[in-house]
Amino acid sequence: MLTCTAAAQKSAELMEGLSTINQPIQQKRPRKNKDVQEPERDNTHAGKVQAERGNTDEATRDQRVMAGEALQRRNVWEPSVYYDLGKESFCFAGHDISIRESMDTYGALIWPGAVALCQFLENNQQHVNLMDKAVLEIGAGTGLLSIVASLLGAWVTATDLPDIMSNLTFNLLRNTRGRCRYTPQATALTWGQDLERDFPFPSFHYDYVLAADVVYHHGCLEELLATMRHFCRPGSRTTLLWANKIRFQADVKFTEYFKSSFNVSLLSELPQQEVRIYKATAKE
Repeated sequence: MLTCTAAAQKSAELMEGLSTINQPIQQKRPRKNKDVQEPERDNTHAGKVQAERGNTDEATRDQRVMAGEALQRRNVWEPSVYYDLGKESFCFAGHDISIRESMDTYGALIWPGAVALCQFLENNQQHVNLMDKAVLEIGAGTGLLSIVASLLGAWVTATDLPDIMSNLTFNLLRNTRGRCRYTPQATALTWGQDLERDFPFPSFHYDYVLAADVVYHHGCLEELLATMRHFCRPGSRTTLLWANKIRFQADVKFTEYFKSSFNVSLLSELPQQEVRIYKATAKE
């Protein structure tokens, strides 16, 4: 067992590493020609501009990948899924589910990690029994995963950014009213902010924390890990289920820090969808 000092040092190292995941790689400064005298300040400024431009280009490329992936879902027909006029329909836990999407924000789209985790929960109820369990979803987006968890008997709290709440609440109520043992709740949660104030432990204790496709090219990976650790802490006996499609280098790096922070096992891997589902518990 780690001492308090060692644990704090380990936590600081993890956070420091996460904060550099999306930073540009520092390039070596080219060797100066002795015959050309240039101010050091000019070279430093040029290097910063080049690094910032590289980081922006990387973010733009990743955003195009995500946007293209979202559009591709509208061109693929699956037996249990079809898309029509801003809505996707699914069949899980014996119920038809209709999800209203939006192209305005990533949080209002359905990503493959959410679908994969829904299928896993439906098909593995003997191993992950959500009946009468308290479940929290972080980064709930459209609410599909929270809806399925509710239909499987869980008491669910779905969380996301404040501007996602309207569409999230709409989808939750439309697909669970009169169908579930417990009415799911939607509440705003910004990763890493006011967690002790708004979700103090042990007043807010959950049996399971669900997260699907919450890792992609964004600047909140450190805050995401801190949020996971807040809800899945030593002594909580909380199980964290995280599903993600591996798209970018940031996904691989975050997975390394995730494995360093928790006791982690790989529950399922879907090579065709490039999705992995992990189970994690706190390190005591």
